[in-house]
Amino acid sequence: MAYDLEEQEKLDALKDWWDRNGTLIVAIVVLIAASILGWRGWQWYERYQAQQAMGYFEALESAAHQPLDDKDGLARLEAASKVLRDDYAKSAYTSRGVLVAATALYERGATDQAKDQLRWLIKTDHDPVATAVARLRLAAILLEEGDYAEGLDLLSKDAPGFEALYADRRGDLYYAQGDTDQAKEQWDAALTSLQGQNAASMVRLKLDALNKE
Repeated sequence: MAYDLEEQEKLDALKDWWDRNGTLIVAIVVLIAASILGWRGWQWYERYQAQQAMGYFEALESAAHQPLDDKDGLARLEAASKVLRDDYAKSAYTSRGVLVAATALYERGATDQAKDQLRWLIKTDHDPVATAVARLRLAAILLEEGDYAEGLDLLSKDAPGFEALYADRRGDLYYAQGDTDQAKEQWDAALTSLQGQNAASMVRLKLDALNKE
């Protein structure tokens, strides 16, 4: 009988504790379950987004390899790039795709469209490396067009890992606008950073030609 009373007391204590804390415990369990389901759902969504972006990137890349005079290929390329930019802006596939699109458009003589692609990439700045490359490529186009001021403005701030390339391109821009002192300074800086690399020989040729003037 004492045993039964002891068990009953334990049951009553447990019931009393549950009456006081049960709602909170249920809420915590539901919250944990919802968090787990939400996290798994987000992971699925991210995988789905990545797969979709990859599909458009592959379509863009395929179109970029079509003959230069293939108008259908050019239309597919621009369409795929637009979807990537509009719907998957933060995807790594998008930054890569925009760079591919810009190069393909430039090769096909669509310079303004190529610049638009690069400007978008620079403006969104979701991928620091892709943004640095876009600045460098856009500056090269502006150099060809004679827009030296905007080209220099694009490269006014160095990007990590691109210091030598930026200095070399700034040298080109300064030289093109007739500022040989600044050109030499930039090429000297580029050459110092490129010591031992293949690209150093090209910069050295520029400096040698400048010194002979």
